Amino acid sequence: MSADDVAVSARAVRSLPLAFAAGAAVGVLGGMIGLGGAEFRLPLLISLFGFAALAAVIVNKAMSLIVVLAALPARLSAVPLAELGAHWTIVVNLLAGSLIGAWAGASWAVRMRAATLHKVLAVLLVGMAAALVLTHTATLGALALPDPARAAAGVAAGAGIGVVAAIMGVAGGELLIPAIVLLYAAGIRTAGSLSLLVSLPTMLVAFARYSRDGSFTVLNANRRFVAAMVAGSIAGALAGGLMLGVVPDAILVPALAVVLLISAIKMSRHA
Repeated sequence: MSADDVAVSARAVRSLPLAFAAGAAVGVLGGMIGLGGAEFRLPLLISLFGFAALAAVIVNKAMSLIVVLAALPARLSAVPLAELGAHWTIVVNLLAGSLIGAWAGASWAVRMRAATLHKVLAVLLVGMAAALVLTHTATLGALALPDPARAAAGVAAGAGIGVVAAIMGVAGGELLIPAIVLLYAAGIRTAGSLSLLVSLPTMLVAFARYSRDGSFTVLNANRRFVAAMVAGSIAGALAGGLMLGVVPDAILVPALAVVLLISAIKMSRHA
């Protein structure tokens, strides 16, 4: 990250109560559909709080990591480790691709011009909207693949998801869960927990790559902001989880997809 990007991020006036409220709103949206909501948080970091694109990605990644860590105990209580242990090969298969993808994605992000990164993020937001609609409206069934082809598809899927997660600063559950269901015939509940086990190492690898360029300066300069928004995100996710099913998916999912598409349009036009 350039010194100018850090300076712009540090100079922006950011209200801590607004950061908490925005994090809570994102958490509620994510919790209502069983996700972290980082894809909704990223546009806010850029458009509402004035972060440069790469700074927003890194801040979003830090928040995603903390939110995933906070969600892990609840997931493990719902799906015991013994049950997840029976599916360790799925985690290893996906990680074989996602760790490489995360490193590559972070490497590309730090080298991109800001204008290019905005356009890439816009395209990925459209992809996230499509994945959201597909996951929540289509009936996903396992693909009939021979074991070698399934393993190769797992590595390829992991690599692609690792790239997207690193560039957007998200955990990648939106993509990992349907991939696990399609490739390995796991149930949605099990897939959600397995996705966290893949997400954590993948995010750490992306962090390691970002740290090589001094990109973490933005986190130190905005630590109070990050803490406020993370607190809001966790509180909102808990509230959203309690509201799961209150708003029918037939209404909620298209509305959230539209939010992502509008964010993508604004992102592509961002100067």
